[in-house]
Amino acid sequence: MANPTAPSGVLGANFNEDPSDMRFSQLRGLSASWLRGFLPMPEADEGLPARQRAVATLLGAGKQGYGTVLSLKFPYQGQALPAPGSALMDAELERVDKVARAVMGTVDILVIGNEPFLESRPADRDGPAVNAFYEHVARHLVAYRKERFGARCKTRLYMGALNHLDDPGQRTAATRRWVEFVHDTKEIEGVDIHPHVVSIDAGQKYLDYVVPHLRDDQKFLVTEFSLVLNWREHLRDTIPVPFAMRYGMDPHTRVWELLKEAVRNPFPQEKWNAFLAMSPWFSANAHFLRDQVQRFRDTGKLAVATYGVVQADAMVRNIGPDKQPWLLNSLYANRTVQEHGDGTTGRNQAWCKDFRALQRQRDHLPVRTGETAT
Repeated sequence: MANPTAPSGVLGANFNEDPSDMRFSQLRGLSASWLRGFLPMPEADEGLPARQRAVATLLGAGKQGYGTVLSLKFPYQGQALPAPGSALMDAELERVDKVARAVMGTVDILVIGNEPFLESRPADRDGPAVNAFYEHVARHLVAYRKERFGARCKTRLYMGALNHLDDPGQRTAATRRWVEFVHDTKEIEGVDIHPHVVSIDAGQKYLDYVVPHLRDDQKFLVTEFSLVLNWREHLRDTIPVPFAMRYGMDPHTRVWELLKEAVRNPFPQEKWNAFLAMSPWFSANAHFLRDQVQRFRDTGKLAVATYGVVQADAMVRNIGPDKQPWLLNSLYANRTVQEHGDGTTGRNQAWCKDFRALQRQRDHLPVRTGETAT
C-alpha cells in the first residue's frame, strides 16, 4: 500500500550545487516547501560532507521543516567510470559512505546520479559501463540503508537523471537498461528526469518514455526542467523595437548583448519585466512553468519537481550568443534586476506568480514524508 505521506505532485525549488545566492526569505516568498541541490562527489574528499555548501544547506532546510532532495553527482567526463570490484570503485564507494553517513535518514530523497549520460565519456555512456557503475552504487546504497536503518528509513532512493529523451537517438540500449533496472529494483522508488527542452511538447516525450516503465508503486522526479533550448534559439534576435524606443536603446542590440548589459548594470524591475513581456519568444511561453507542471501532475506519477530559484554565478560568466541562457529560467532575477527598496531581490514575475499558484495546502511547511520500507 502506498504511503499517504510520500511526496506526490510537489513543486519545489532547486539551487543545483551553489546555494550561495539563495535565501530562505526567497523560498518563503514563493511559499516553497521543498528544496533540491546536488553534491559533486569529489567534494567528499575535502572535509566532512555535512559542511559542504549543498549538503549543509539541505540539512539546514530539513531542520526548518522543508522537504529535501540531494542528488549525487559523479563527474567522469574526462576519465573512465570505475568498474565494479576495482580499486577506483572502492574509493568511490568510500566517498558514497561518507555522504550517506551525513544524510541517510535525514534528507527525504537521495538521487543516485545527477546527469549520468552527460557526466561520463561517450564511450562509457553508449556501452554498459555507465549502467554497471550506477547499478553498483545503487546496490551499495540499498545495502547501506538496510544495514543502518533496518526495515524502514526516512530517505527514499531514486535513480537520476535522464537527459535528451526528446531525441530518439538518445533513447539507447543504455537508457532502456537504466529504466528497466529502476523497475526491477524494489528498493528504488523511481527515476529522475531533466527535460531542458525547446517546447512543452518536447517535454512530453520524456514522460512518454519514462512513465510506462514505472511500477505501480513508483513515481518520477523532475529535479531540473526549463525552456532553455528555446531561449537559446533567440539569443541572436534583436531586442523588441518598442522596448528599445521606450528605454532609449539601440534597436540593433541583440538579446545576448542585452543580457550581458543587465548583468553588468542590473535593470530596474519594471525594465526587466518590459523586456520579457515585449519579447514574443518569451511572452508566448510566459506560463510554461504552470503548463509543464500540470503535465507532470496529470500523469499521476510525479513525486517532486524542482525549479531553479536564483541566478547563480556560473550562469552569468562569459555571456555570449552561444552560451546557454540559464539566467532566463530562474524564479529570482537576482543578478539582472536591482534590489527592491525593501531589500528583496528582483524576480521573474511570470515564474514567481505561477510557482506560488501551483503550491497546494497539503504541501505547506512543515513537510512530513514518513518512512519507506528498505
